Amino acid sequence: MKNFFKITCFLFSVLILSNCSKEYEVPADIVEQDFVWKGLNAYYLHQDQIADLADTRFNSDQQLNAYLNSFPDYNSLFTSLLISGDVKSTLVEDYNTIIEPELRTGFTNGLEFGIIAEENDPDNVLGYVTHILPNSDASNKTIERGQFFHAVNGVQLTRTNYEDLLLNGDATFTLAMADFDGTTVTPNTITVSLEKLNYNYPATFLEKTIAVNTDNVGYLMYNNDLSINYINDLNNTFLNFKNQSVNELVLDLRYNISGGSFAKNISQIASMITGQFPDEVLIKEQWNTKAQAWFQVNQPDSLITKFPTKLDATTNINSLNLTDVYIILNGENYTGSSAIELLINSLKPYINVHVIGNTTAGNNTGSITLYNSEDYDFEFRKMTHTIALQPIVLSFLNKDDQTYENGFTSNLRTCTNEDVLDLGLLGETSDPILNSVLNYISTGTAVSNTNCNPNNFEYLYNSINAQREIDNGVFINQDLPNTNN
Repeated sequence: MKNFFKITCFLFSVLILSNCSKEYEVPADIVEQDFVWKGLNAYYLHQDQIADLADTRFNSDQQLNAYLNSFPDYNSLFTSLLISGDVKSTLVEDYNTIIEPELRTGFTNGLEFGIIAEENDPDNVLGYVTHILPNSDASNKTIERGQFFHAVNGVQLTRTNYEDLLLNGDATFTLAMADFDGTTVTPNTITVSLEKLNYNYPATFLEKTIAVNTDNVGYLMYNNDLSINYINDLNNTFLNFKNQSVNELVLDLRYNISGGSFAKNISQIASMITGQFPDEVLIKEQWNTKAQAWFQVNQPDSLITKFPTKLDATTNINSLNLTDVYIILNGENYTGSSAIELLINSLKPYINVHVIGNTTAGNNTGSITLYNSEDYDFEFRKMTHTIALQPIVLSFLNKDDQTYENGFTSNLRTCTNEDVLDLGLLGETSDPILNSVLNYISTGTAVSNTNCNPNNFEYLYNSINAQREIDNGVFINQDLPNTNN
């Protein structure tokens, strides 16, 4: 009875405007504003907290139009209708720019690096190699993780020139290498010439199996987004792990760029990690009050995402049936992505999810793209303008109705910045971060590193931070009722 009342209110509020709209068309000068208000009134997650979005705010189209005319443009209207602090809801000026994430490409020499200030000369800086991209120009040169460089084309790197020399300068340059003991920079005779070329990033950066006591630990360093572009590749990686009898998984995202994710992609990755929970509830959606009530009566199944068993009609998901997964979220100012948080929250009722590194941000909302059509779909959109809305419309819950607006506290803390004097080799126990995780797996005891940056290095730049995408949240696809009249 309560749901029926909510739905009646929802439809009544829509009918007030739609019935009036049949008497005349929306004035041409406020078509965009009308779309913005109605879209947010219907689906904005925080609609009930915004007085001007209340269903009882206007008694007629004339009153609504007068309100819409009080704004100089649709952008100022959109901004005024968001709750304070909402930086995820966006208005897209041209929906033709909304495209599926493409395979990651770049113009690079393959050198990924960081910059620290020199202790003895505060104007000078020192570069250090974090990793080399496979099949890049740098991968064919004598340069590797943990090495240092102090000059480019014979010019000393400083606070004011390193970006111009390394990022914005010539496509071809020569690094002058140096030795560094933590205090003194000593130039040596080694030089490395690098050339930036068009580059296609591989689907996965590094994957291997590591024996730890009786466990076979699958180690996956993943540095791309979580878009559909790489799902098949990830599925093949999990098949390799499956064939190697992997029973523990370390998902290393310290160099991950985030972005590009839909809830469907996350559900498929969840099934790769598990597999023993087919057709069980993985994700629940909580929309605003009136939309939630409508979906519960008319499309209840659309509010639930279950563990899938296939990527598509012909491709099975390769599952490891794991009970534990270890997710590394290390790096300065890196708190994971909304996609990773959704994966963590969704899996937690079923298996042990161990967060390594930083506490996550708490991005627990999902978004949808709204076009100006009766059901807000792209196909029948009105051609009078090209704007679209991408508001947050729901909160994600797991099967136990738990969400994560406060983020996830890490089980094992690591240093914010990797120790430039002790980087080790990626994928080997000489890498302090991976070694800490492997010890955690072996002993069951999380020993956090509290001896961070004993040399008090000033970390100025990291090339991965510069490549990370703005986290616009997780998107969903949803059939909406015809309410935009």
